[in-house]
Amino acid sequence: MKDSASGTKSISLKPYGITHNKVNYQLTPDELHDITIELGMGKKASSGALAVNTGEFTGRSPMDRFIVKDDITTDKVWWGDINIPFESEKFDKLYDKVIDYLNKKELFVRDCYACADPAYKMNIRVINEYPWSNMFAYNMFLRPTDEELKDFDAEWTVVNAPGFMADSKIDGTRQHNFAILNFSRKIALIGGTGYTGEIKKGIFSALNFILPVNKNTLPMHCSANVGESGDTAIFFGLSGTGKTTLSTDPDRKLIGDDEHGWTPENTVFNFEGGCYAKVIDLSQEKEPEIYGAIKKGAILENVIMDENGVVDFADTSITQNTRVSYPIYHIENIQRPSIGKNVKNIFFLTADAFGVLPPISKLTPAQAAYHFISGYTAKVAGTEAGVVEPQPSFSACFGAPFMPLHPAKYAEMLSNKMKESGVDVWLVNTGWTGGPYGVGTRMKLKYTRAMISAALNGELGLYNYEKYHIHSVFGVAQPRECPGVPTEVLSPRTTWNNDEAYYKTAFKLTNAFRENFKKFESYASEEIRRGGPQRYTF
Repeated sequence: MKDSASGTKSISLKPYGITHNKVNYQLTPDELHDITIELGMGKKASSGALAVNTGEFTGRSPMDRFIVKDDITTDKVWWGDINIPFESEKFDKLYDKVIDYLNKKELFVRDCYACADPAYKMNIRVINEYPWSNMFAYNMFLRPTDEELKDFDAEWTVVNAPGFMADSKIDGTRQHNFAILNFSRKIALIGGTGYTGEIKKGIFSALNFILPVNKNTLPMHCSANVGESGDTAIFFGLSGTGKTTLSTDPDRKLIGDDEHGWTPENTVFNFEGGCYAKVIDLSQEKEPEIYGAIKKGAILENVIMDENGVVDFADTSITQNTRVSYPIYHIENIQRPSIGKNVKNIFFLTADAFGVLPPISKLTPAQAAYHFISGYTAKVAGTEAGVVEPQPSFSACFGAPFMPLHPAKYAEMLSNKMKESGVDVWLVNTGWTGGPYGVGTRMKLKYTRAMISAALNGELGLYNYEKYHIHSVFGVAQPRECPGVPTEVLSPRTTWNNDEAYYKTAFKLTNAFRENFKKFESYASEEIRRGGPQRYTF
């Protein structure tokens, strides 16, 4: 199945400064798959998917992400280590250098769009140096019909030159790679890195500025699905917390796995036309939908294969961040179009490597705002250089690297949405139980699924203090019973069998929460500040 026009017409790139005619426009995924292999840039996996190596960078490079500081952004962007300013003049000169470089290359161009809701649709033109990068754009963005392509007018442009290396002393970058957003010129300029995630995250970051400022719409780093009754569930979570896995549910239709908008009309729409899932330790048994989506048309990144093209999903010798991109229609059970209404449940997913948070707990509105601003998960040993024991990791709004505005703006919008729609908000620990990383074990996926199903079905819904325990450290409401889950699993303290060690570790994490929240305290109300854990010392 395909839902995009094939490469049947030519296009001029002269408005961008590209004057040669070595341009491949709107090629099909099959054509791009074959060209990539012919050029020796990828291999065919036994599943039929294309396997590529993204080179030096196997993930985003947050310190090399910039926003041009100009009349549009100066007074609105939350400048700092996340949103690093870049001079307009420097951008113009660097753009010209990239274009000179691309004028010597055969290029691959795709017209596509973001935002499934027609009222918010943003047309995008993606100009790629590599064929598999263009195939990624086909997978991840929404695909126009032949009729829509006839009068296509791109609002934003992505210029993607992985082989171009910047000179930091001259070009104003930190090093040779860069990803720069220019809101005046409506360009995402990416160079020096083959990691395809920079393409989608560039547009996501742009929408995270445009939608709140111009459309009164909340952009969210989340997945979403819809049940048979039409109820929509939203899943927030950082990489590795199970956002894609848990939203891909055979009993619910997938709206999208990563990026959505929540409109004033109380609808939720997918920004994208595909999924970009982590595949570390992927198995057909645990994640059949994602496993089944890895077929021809999908792109595997940085995986290890044997001589027969069989992927070893447990092999992380290149990176822990092994991934697959595929068009959303590779998943059978999807919502068409990718729009949901009637939001009933929000899940904040965290992989708590300290093993002290309950596997599921219900949050008050103040607690929900606090945990949304905090965006907690944990790093475990081996995921980054120098990490030898669990470390708390906080990313505001569960997506700080992509949020140009102050986190309080998004938190305020979410809080208003929660009050308007009367949603239930849940904190779900997909991390460790029975002790911290290295001592305890990872929460079983079947238990997490059972807890989420119970929440969705209303079996954990209303506050009933006979059925809930208020956690003595974090103050959240922890259910005492849940269908399909052993009672002892619901109490993290019980799973430790060592109260002193449990509370000492829990207090350590609460202090990390409070230390992180200091930078937001002046923006947060007293009610939100009280939504966090209280201070403890030991």
